[in-house]
Amino acid sequence: MDYLEKNIDWLQDKLKPFEKDHYFLFDFPGQVELFTLHSNAKNIILEIYNKWDYRLTAVHLVDAHLCSDPGKYISALLLSLTSMLHLELPHINVLSKIDLIESYGKLDFNLDFYTEVQDLSYLQYCLDQNLHSAKYRKLTKELCELIEDFSLVSFTTLDIQDKQSVANLVKLIDKTNGYIFASIEGDVNEFAKIAARSLDWDNSVEAVQERYMHDRDIGDVETDSS
Repeated sequence: MDYLEKNIDWLQDKLKPFEKDHYFLFDFPGQVELFTLHSNAKNIILEIYNKWDYRLTAVHLVDAHLCSDPGKYISALLLSLTSMLHLELPHINVLSKIDLIESYGKLDFNLDFYTEVQDLSYLQYCLDQNLHSAKYRKLTKELCELIEDFSLVSFTTLDIQDKQSVANLVKLIDKTNGYIFASIEGDVNEFAKIAARSLDWDNSVEAVQERYMHDRDIGDVETDSS
C-alpha cells in the first residue's frame, strides 16, 4: 500500500481510459491494520474520492457466524465503527456468508437484533454466562455504550451463492454512491423522490431469517436477562 500511495499517478493513468463507461471495484486486503494503524489506504481512498471525483462507497464485510458469539459480535461492531470513522466514506456493513450464520451455533436473538444493532445490554446477560467474559463485564458495558452513542452501525446481509441477495446489495451500493441517479433526468423533486423511495427488494430480515435460521420463530428480541 505504501508503494501504491507513492505511485498513485500510475493508478490514475491505468484507470483514466475506463472512467466514462466502467464501474470500478477496489478489493482491499482484509487486514484490519490497513485501516486502523496505517494511513496509506485512507490517503489513497481520499485521493480518489476528493481529487479524481470518483463516487465511492466502502463495503465492509463481516462473517455472519460471528453473531453466534456475543464477544466476537461486539468486536465486529467496534471494527465496523472504526472503519466508518476512519475512512469517512458512504459506508455499508455486510453480514456475509449469511447462509452459514448458524454454522458455529444458534443465535441468542432474532436476526434483526444483529442487523439493526438493537439494545446491546441484552448481550451482557449472554456474556455473563461465560466465566472468562464475565470478568470484563465493565469493559464490555462501556464498549457497548460507545457503539450505541455513535449509533452509526447497522448491517445488511449477503449470500454470495444467491443471485437475488447479490443484486440487492448492488442496488444498495448504487443508491449509496449515487450511481442509481446517473441515467435520470429531472428536477430536484424527482431526485428527492427516488432517494426516499424504498428499494422494493424481496430480502427483508424476516425473509433472510426464515431461509437461513432454523427452529426460531420470527418475533421480538428475547429478554431473558430481565
